[in-house]
Amino acid sequence: MDTKNLEKAAVKIQAWWRGTVVRRTLLHAALRTWVIQCWWRSAQTKMLERRRRLALRLYSCQEWAVVRVQAQVRMWQARRRFLQTRKAACVIQSHWRGHASQPRGLIQGCYTVKASRLQLDIEILVA
Repeated sequence: MDTKNLEKAAVKIQAWWRGTVVRRTLLHAALRTWVIQCWWRSAQTKMLERRRRLALRLYSCQEWAVVRVQAQVRMWQARRRFLQTRKAACVIQSHWRGHASQPRGLIQGCYTVKASRLQLDIEILVA
């Protein structure tokens, strides 16, 4: 073989080797990139899940607070209605007792005190 053919063959072998090294370097770079992307996606998923849990916990706390406030308001309203009803019942009872204790007629009477005896004459007129 002559030197020209040897140089051509050497150039071809060198080009092949350089291409192989470049392809291997690109493959390693692509694999490293893929590993980093997988890790980043996993980290993002974990962060998103953490945010979701935090948002759910916050929502749950707010809902519980709303329920407690509503319960307090309902209790206050029920107590107010109870006190109004009790007051109305007391008014009705006092009027009824006053009405029931009123005499149905006219009471007339006179009394005199003589020495140690009390003399009492009562006359009841029912109308």
